[in-house]
Amino acid sequence: MESDIEHMLRRLLRPLVAYLMRRGLGYIAFRDLLKRVYVDEALRGHEGDEAPTDSQISVVTGINRREVKRLREIATHPDTAEPRDRMAGVNAAARVVGTWVSAAAFRGPDGAPLPLTTRGEGDDPGFDALLRAAKVDVRARTVIEELERAGVVERLADDRLRLLRTAFTPTEPREKLLFLGANVGDHMRSAFHNLAGETPVFIERALFHNGIGASRLNAARPVLSDMADRLLRQCNEQLLEGNLASTDAAGGDPEREALRRLRLGVYYYETDADDRP
Repeated sequence: MESDIEHMLRRLLRPLVAYLMRRGLGYIAFRDLLKRVYVDEALRGHEGDEAPTDSQISVVTGINRREVKRLREIATHPDTAEPRDRMAGVNAAARVVGTWVSAAAFRGPDGAPLPLTTRGEGDDPGFDALLRAAKVDVRARTVIEELERAGVVERLADDRLRLLRTAFTPTEPREKLLFLGANVGDHMRSAFHNLAGETPVFIERALFHNGIGASRLNAARPVLSDMADRLLRQCNEQLLEGNLASTDAAGGDPEREALRRLRLGVYYYETDADDRP
């Protein structure tokens, strides 16, 4: 009889396996990647402690010692850092856009994002100030090129930058995959955090309906999308205001308080009624 964990895993893996088969990634390739993940997680469990031996990792993961040694060498190869560096650049661009549309200093009286000079002039905030507010430690030129490439900003005749979209969404397939891994990965971490009974309990909720007419969903879909966009922007405003206030209160000293990261997401999916997940 299938256990609860096996049932959960099968439901989690079905959409992933369906996508992998469409992309031509078969079982053997997935199995080899899964072994790497097992070894990586075993190593992460010992961060800050003495490095575990290959035998210890073998016992925890069920992977033989020779294979563990090979996989540990792969994990320390410089090429594996490149996707992380690329994700850091994409995240930086997303944070800049989020701050631009949410922080009062970069919005006009009507609440719309202001066009920004590459450097502040007089009382007008510039792009450099935006980077500081977004806590992005990347050269302004690099971020601007990324935003222009993604079609998020345009350069005006007076050389100011105007925001064209209120959210940074990846356009290249590779970037979409990076976002997918980060977003779904943190969603799963949130769920397993709660399942383990850890505190504080994280938000992990969903609205579910079965049997709604297609025409009603056609009408509701753009409204729901707009509501989700407003929710994320309001949350970002609250976090920016609180973050900036706490930084000011601490005298701008990052050593005064431990830094954390968070991800708050919204997703939407629909399919035929009674279609098994």
